Amino acid sequence: MAAKTVGGKILKAILLVILAILIIAVALLAVLTFTEFKPADLEKVEVAGTPTKTLSAGDSIDIVTWNIGYAGLSEEADFFMDGGTHTRSVSEDGVMANMEGIISLLKSYDPDVIFIQEVDESSTRSYRIDETVLLADAFSDFTTAFAYNYKCLFVPFPMPPLARVYSGLQTLSRFGTSEYEQSGDSEIMTADRIQLPCPFSWPVRLANLKRGLLVERVQIEGSDAELVLINLHLEAYDSGEGKIAQTKLLAEFIKSEYEKGNYVIAGGDYNQTFSNLDTSMYPVQPGDLWMCGELDATAFEPDFQLVMDTDTPTCRSLDRPLDLDDPTFQFYMIDGFIVSKNVRIDKLETIDTGFDFSDHNPVHIQVTLQ
Repeated sequence: MAAKTVGGKILKAILLVILAILIIAVALLAVLTFTEFKPADLEKVEVAGTPTKTLSAGDSIDIVTWNIGYAGLSEEADFFMDGGTHTRSVSEDGVMANMEGIISLLKSYDPDVIFIQEVDESSTRSYRIDETVLLADAFSDFTTAFAYNYKCLFVPFPMPPLARVYSGLQTLSRFGTSEYEQSGDSEIMTADRIQLPCPFSWPVRLANLKRGLLVERVQIEGSDAELVLINLHLEAYDSGEGKIAQTKLLAEFIKSEYEKGNYVIAGGDYNQTFSNLDTSMYPVQPGDLWMCGELDATAFEPDFQLVMDTDTPTCRSLDRPLDLDDPTFQFYMIDGFIVSKNVRIDKLETIDTGFDFSDHNPVHIQVTLQ
């Protein structure tokens, strides 16, 4: 009888633990559903700061795009979604050191426009450091705009969980925007956040990215035309349909802008290589590694130029820390620009940082508006 009593108590305890886990799981699901980030198809984003340059036809522009990996994916890092184990940066000091390196390198190139992806705003994985403020303060003579790509109170996977993630796109520019919105007694400059198709369904989408385009319009002096600047970070972890849908929307949008007589420059992390490029120098390595897609260049031709500098990889695998001495280490070509044909490309280079501060290298382009 005593044995049965003990067994009954153990069973009861197990059932109570299971019930508690179920209650917690249901409660978390309810909270994430209630607080889900649901951006509209088009939202206005404030552009802060004071422009220091104007733009005319015939002017040259320097642009740098860089996925900074929330300053947490430097050479010693790996990441669980790519076959590694880590969910956060190695240390708070490491994040700050990477941010200092990122800012220093960007300043050394003295660009007119900077497109940055994976900028964290007080996220657990980057020790609640507000990188948007660090960048805005470092480039105080630039205008700045930020748009969320990822906004979740608590990402419950893996273990330990990612937890809070607030992250997105930040554009820094010496130019002002041609769009304004009334704010009290004054007007503020604005940019557009255009929502991209999300390939994930409930409940997976609750803790997943909701990617968008961050679009700024710069007036061309003495003309009705605008320079349309697009900062982007397309889908990475879908089965392919998300990339296709997002690329289709991007193509339709930039074609419509070009048909209006505008100049268009779309830069960022495509998570795809361009089909018009020879990337054979970065072959697929053995192992269960993340692999990029291929963006069909013919969907944009003949009115657009799709360019990446294939001399230097723009991204490395995060299945393990960087090992430049291993000939089987996986590298990728996924960061670049799509430029309308009324923009002449004068220079294109991937800046070889040795992946010291991020799992991506920045890409620098110089162009002239024709």
